[in-house]
Amino acid sequence: MSIKKISKEQPTDFKFDNENLKNAEKIIKNYPKGKQQSAVMPLLYLAQKQNNNWIPLAAMKYIAKFLSMPYIKVYEVATFYTMYNLSPVGKYFFQICTTTPCMIRGAYDIVAKCKEKISNKENELSNDNSCSWVEVECLGACVNAPMVQINDDYYEDLDEEKIEKIINQIQNGDKPKPGSYRGRVNSEPENNRKTLLDIKNA
Repeated sequence: MSIKKISKEQPTDFKFDNENLKNAEKIIKNYPKGKQQSAVMPLLYLAQKQNNNWIPLAAMKYIAKFLSMPYIKVYEVATFYTMYNLSPVGKYFFQICTTTPCMIRGAYDIVAKCKEKISNKENELSNDNSCSWVEVECLGACVNAPMVQINDDYYEDLDEEKIEKIINQIQNGDKPKPGSYRGRVNSEPENNRKTLLDIKNA
């Protein structure tokens, strides 16, 4: 597993755009008076989405002022949770599950293809700066292993050929369709249902 690193190159300024400013104010209203600092996690997520999938130090300082809380507390949250990226990951961030169910179904074939098509190392941007990849722990889609999370979407039931097709689509400027790549709906059995087929006996 990779270690989260803070980018050496940092922008000098950050602020929410008009849309995210409205979203942030709406989020804060969900918390009781005096507990607005509890909104730090969703606000960090807003900052990450606005800033091409990563959170600069300037964004943490901005959020600290926005919530009237010490900067170090925002920093502690951002550095603790793995869902926050503290250095550039590109427009498309591939998180490859290599926990046991995915591993035994070919996760490291997916890793090998990402090394070939994106970058040789984890957390290293591709040549066009469009994407990067990293190994992660279980993403909760074990039935549909092996799988990859790309930004907010799950791509499941993969193999080398399918992940290569997905990467090619992304590098050509297209957005691949998320979900199962063996045609399954959610986590249904591959060869149709085997139980509860007779409603009378259900």
